[in-house]
Amino acid sequence: MRTDQLVGTGRPHVLHALLLSFPVALFPAALVTDIAYLKTAQMQWTNFSAWLIAGAMVFVGLVLAWSIVRLVLGYRGPERTPRLIYTVVLAVLFVLGLINSLKHSQDGWSSVGAFGLTLSILCALLALVAGLLAHLGSTVREDAR
Repeated sequence: MRTDQLVGTGRPHVLHALLLSFPVALFPAALVTDIAYLKTAQMQWTNFSAWLIAGAMVFVGLVLAWSIVRLVLGYRGPERTPRLIYTVVLAVLFVLGLINSLKHSQDGWSSVGAFGLTLSILCALLALVAGLLAHLGSTVREDAR
C-alpha cells in the first residue's frame, strides 16, 4: 500500500498548509514555556504559554473547519477514511487545546502543574501528528528518463 493511499490527504492546499503550520509551531512552543515556568517559577512564562495556546487555538479552529468541509465534500471518495482520521485528530486537538487554554487561564501558580504540562504535551504531539498526516502523502517523485 502506498503512503498516499494510507494517509490519503495528498498534497494539502497551500493556504491549508500555512494555517496548519501555526499550531504545529505554537503548541510545542507552549510546551517549552511550560517547562521553563516549572524550572524557573517566573510568572511571565505562564503568560507566554497562555498566549501561544490561544494563538494556536485560532488556527486549529480554522484548519478543523477546512478539514470538515473537505471531509463532507469528498465523503464518498476513496480518501474518506484518511480524511476522517485527519479530521478526528484535529477535533481531539481542538478539544484538548481548549481544555489546555482554560487550564492556563487559571491563577498563575496553579495554571501549569502536572495537568497543564500533560495537556501541553498531548497538544504538541497531536499537532505534530496532524502535520505529519497532512504532509505524509505530499512527496512528489519524479523518475529520471
